[in-house]
Amino acid sequence: MSGVTEGTAELRSDRGVTELRSAPRHGTGQDAAATQPETDADADVAAEGAQLAEAIGRVVQGKPDVVRLALVVLLAEGHLLIEDVPGVGKTTLAKALARTIDGTVRRIQFTPDLLPSDVTGVAVYDQESRAFEFKPGAVFANVVVADEINRASPKTQSALLECMEERQVTVDGVTYELARPFMVVATQNPLEMEGTYPLPEAQRDRFTARVSMGYPDREAELAMLGGRATVDPLTAFAPVVDAARVRALVAAVGRLHVAEPLRQYVVSLVEATRRSPDLRLGASPRAGLQLLRAARATAALAGRDHVLPDDVQAMAVPVLAHRLLLTPDAALARRDAQRVVTDLLATVPVHGGR
Repeated sequence: MSGVTEGTAELRSDRGVTELRSAPRHGTGQDAAATQPETDADADVAAEGAQLAEAIGRVVQGKPDVVRLALVVLLAEGHLLIEDVPGVGKTTLAKALARTIDGTVRRIQFTPDLLPSDVTGVAVYDQESRAFEFKPGAVFANVVVADEINRASPKTQSALLECMEERQVTVDGVTYELARPFMVVATQNPLEMEGTYPLPEAQRDRFTARVSMGYPDREAELAMLGGRATVDPLTAFAPVVDAARVRALVAAVGRLHVAEPLRQYVVSLVEATRRSPDLRLGASPRAGLQLLRAARATAALAGRDHVLPDDVQAMAVPVLAHRLLLTPDAALARRDAQRVVTDLLATVPVHGGR
């Protein structure tokens, strides 16, 4: 299996791996990241975020909140999990987000026969040089669309653990850095659907946020029936920013001011999940880090240079809920993790100061 190769959209399919866009060839992420210096002095996150949202909104109609959350995760340098029933636009959102970036994009169709080496890469013996040559897998891209991730076996799902957290891949004892930005946009069907494998806790914890698409409203569905009868809107989709620009936007988001009382508030929320009688597994320290990064991105998209408690509260449910495990009693009482987080937001006080 080859690495990231030059070609056109939908270039090829190799055991579920598909190239979505033309992209320059590279061997490791370091080569791609070094092609252009990162500059963020003139980054206007709010303005460029609005352009990205407008572009995605032309394809994903009637879901501005979902589109905004996807952009928050992108600017927080995180990973997005999209969960819902089939046919509501999960893959469309993932592909639209990926195609707004003029960088390397790969799609992996997760199936029960997909192997870990299809994801990470494999060392192949070259008879001419009489040496093993590394063939990069599908994760060597700026955006990786993992379609129906919970249809693959847990062994294959685990191939994403290292790259999602450490931005690197280790094969046969050799470590390869991934290009930045690096984002995994995964879709999954609800666990009640036939032929699915639940994501383990360690995998879910690496996703910055989870979002459900939901059904479109009547007006959006009517617009889809009229506008997509003969044309797929993704075919004419043009990139809005390049990979270097995304790196600059991410750096600008990271510089936003966060007051010490607000950091304490984030820690208090995370600690509250660990003490909740409804939960047998609370939020990890990684969850607190991701919550603060998402709050920064939310503030930046709103045009502010500092984070407010409202930003933290707006991101608490999508960032925390999918990491939590209910106790059997809470599950029998038909409680859900989203409701638990909402209740905690109402009880945990906001620390004073700015």
